[in-house]
Amino acid sequence: KGIWMARCVGVEPCTVVMDLEGTDGRERGEDDTAFEKQSSLFALAISDIVLINMWCHDIGREQAANKPLLKTVFQVMMRLFSPRKTTLLFVIRDKTRTPLEHLEPVLREDIQKIWNSVPKPEAHKDTPLSEFFNVEVTALPSFEEKEEQFREQVQQLRQRFANSIAPGGLAGDRRGVVPASGFLFSSQQIWKIIRENKDLDLPAHKVMVATVRCDEIANERFGCLTSDAEWLDLENDVQAGSVLGFGKKLGSIVEVHMEEYDKEAVYFDEAVRKAKRQLLESRILNLVQPAFQKNLSHLRTKALEKFKTGLDQSLESGKGFAASVRETTESSLSEFNQGCA
Repeated sequence: KGIWMARCVGVEPCTVVMDLEGTDGRERGEDDTAFEKQSSLFALAISDIVLINMWCHDIGREQAANKPLLKTVFQVMMRLFSPRKTTLLFVIRDKTRTPLEHLEPVLREDIQKIWNSVPKPEAHKDTPLSEFFNVEVTALPSFEEKEEQFREQVQQLRQRFANSIAPGGLAGDRRGVVPASGFLFSSQQIWKIIRENKDLDLPAHKVMVATVRCDEIANERFGCLTSDAEWLDLENDVQAGSVLGFGKKLGSIVEVHMEEYDKEAVYFDEAVRKAKRQLLESRILNLVQPAFQKNLSHLRTKALEKFKTGLDQSLESGKGFAASVRETTESSLSEFNQGCA
């Protein structure tokens, strides 16, 4: 009863499988279709591949058991504002002696008829099935009658899920996916929207997830910087006097944390990612500004003292005033600039 989820063992990249109640299952009785529609929409919203079992003897029949499910799948797909292309993998169960190449065209014709019969909004009135789905068909023998052959073919089917997101792999359109670090939050929010019976705007949802996760990542990186031992040592050292190479040391510390942000946020919405990066940079600049100003103050004091001492010595040596000022100024500013590096 409900939706069960688990990580596939031995399948790379990391693949999570969901098991949904079937339309002919006994879990909820005959009349409860609300959860069926909700779970179907949930699966379509978060899955790359939707695997649908179909009994071989139902192919070509008007009253096939899975036709209501297909209608539901197609109907709820219309509730996704900008659906990404999903792979529908039909698994023909208890295959008879009829060759798959004869069964597949009939099944595809059935699927097309259902698609044509589903009411569509004006925007998708003439949209072909292929715009929404990649349709794949495979078959399995009866487990009861041919268990060994069944297990062999299940293993072959399992292999198709390996490297599924590679070009030409089983997974469909990967442009709309949420990175793994945002999957939990994204799934929770999608289910909440579906349970409240609201239309699911996936592009807006993608931006919302990116906003929340990039905020979290930025806060984590900022927190790591504030407790960074190198930064704390640098901040402490500059209180006592100017630090040689302060700018390079500080730049190196900040760069490490910015690179970590980039690494964790790279797969989220680009506009959101960049905006949150700029905010993180601003927060970091505000954090390091006092130490930077303190170092400048030390350098300025040293440069001024050097100028005064150098000017006195130059004048005492008999050099002209203008030449003494020019040379001493250049020397003092050069030392100041080196200290700022």
